[in-house]
Amino acid sequence: MKILGSPGSPYVRKIRIVALEKRIPFEFQRIDLLDPNSELSGANPLGKIPALIRDNGKALYDSSVIAEYLDALAPGPRLIPEVLEDRAEVKRWEAVADGIMDATVAISHDYILSDVDGGGLAWSNANQQRKIDLGLALMERELGAEEFCYGGRLGLADIACVVALAYLDHVLPKAEWRKAHPGLRGLFDRMEARDSFKATRH
Repeated sequence: MKILGSPGSPYVRKIRIVALEKRIPFEFQRIDLLDPNSELSGANPLGKIPALIRDNGKALYDSSVIAEYLDALAPGPRLIPEVLEDRAEVKRWEAVADGIMDATVAISHDYILSDVDGGGLAWSNANQQRKIDLGLALMERELGAEEFCYGGRLGLADIACVVALAYLDHVLPKAEWRKAHPGLRGLFDRMEARDSFKATRH
């Protein structure tokens, strides 16, 4: 099994952590997104990472789809609950975390473009920052004083949430989200101390 991606991508990191927590052996292949001849072009027609090449040679893509596949593939504690309502809650957490990552990526791209257009994309950055702020506030409120995001044990919600926070640190270090979100700060510190998180830092 092979994971195609870039070590700097938060979506790729999420999948690598899932595979490590599930103890699923995999090869990690770094992909140059600017290379039209890379293995990614044949694995994902959309050209997005991560992509998972299964043992049968078939590819899966979109981090949410890959996470579900890996969780069901191996035994052990489930990262995504099987009970419908619990499953929906964990996937909702993932959706919020992925949305924060999406907004962070958009801001980083806008910073690059603003060097060209003289800052005309400021309105877009403000909109994306609002998404980040609202997402963080929601997660802080729902986490409260709990040790884990949902269900009292490690799950996909925790992985997605902390990966999003780490990416926010990397791209927007002036965000200073820890001051207003002590619960998320504690979750971040606990999760980043796990071997799977340590192994996937770039």
